[in-house]
Amino acid sequence: MGLWRSTQKVEPVLDFDTPWRNVDWGKKKDLEKKLTEIQLNHPELNQFRILLHGPIGAGKSSFIKSVQSVFKGEITTNAGEESSANKSFTKTYKAYTVFNSNSEALPFIFNDALGLENGSGNGIDPHDIVSALQGRIKDGYKFNPISPLCEEDRDFIREPTLQDKVHCLVSVVPANTISQMDSSTSQKMKYIRTKASNLCIPHVVVMTKVDADVCPLVNKDLKTIYISRKIKEKMQKCSDSLGPTMKHIFPVSNYHEETETNDTKDVLILMALLQIVNCAKKYVDEQHNICK
Repeated sequence: MGLWRSTQKVEPVLDFDTPWRNVDWGKKKDLEKKLTEIQLNHPELNQFRILLHGPIGAGKSSFIKSVQSVFKGEITTNAGEESSANKSFTKTYKAYTVFNSNSEALPFIFNDALGLENGSGNGIDPHDIVSALQGRIKDGYKFNPISPLCEEDRDFIREPTLQDKVHCLVSVVPANTISQMDSSTSQKMKYIRTKASNLCIPHVVVMTKVDADVCPLVNKDLKTIYISRKIKEKMQKCSDSLGPTMKHIFPVSNYHEETETNDTKDVLILMALLQIVNCAKKYVDEQHNICK
């Protein structure tokens, strides 16, 4: 006589009974409207400048492309993406403008940076990121891991304007490898955060690859992201390693293999972006605004 086996399907147990961060999954249009209509309130500004940095393969360029895709309503390929976790696509300092479906430029731009690597002489030199924060790097500057920008270089801006400067620093880190980040890269990111803080530049963390085998619950349904205990643990690890509080850390899922956009990913991306742009606006208002 064979053993009886239950064929009843066992549903996964939710880590938390209720979401620990509230998300209105139907507010995509409202988020887009807020970001489109945000006011610069400064005569020297055309757009807020957002600088992305982080380890190689973290998804910096993919995040830019994902934001562009959200506002276009279709998958775009304007910003370069890392094709390998061991190779950085970005080689030069370049600004990326975001356009809506009517081809209108939005009031913020992104600058991407060469990825950080373990040890000295590998990846971007942190001093180049500090120069970018100060607005001293010209568009098109080619990063050199062993020789950061200096005052004698032709790409050095001696008298940066408010538009040249960075208004919000964004660290992009992958959720699936944050626990294995080497100490050298972590120390470089802390150094950059400290320099940004000294300049009063706000700092936000975008945690990517949340659906890259980090949590089975989230792999199955991205809307459970703020119910997942594992995701919250990864966010806390970001906070402990890099310094920002949990309220400045935003988990997202970049577009990678998809051929069409979906509202769930879009809402997470827009929530992160709204926080970033609001931080940039607050920085300008508090540090440089002359038109109250």
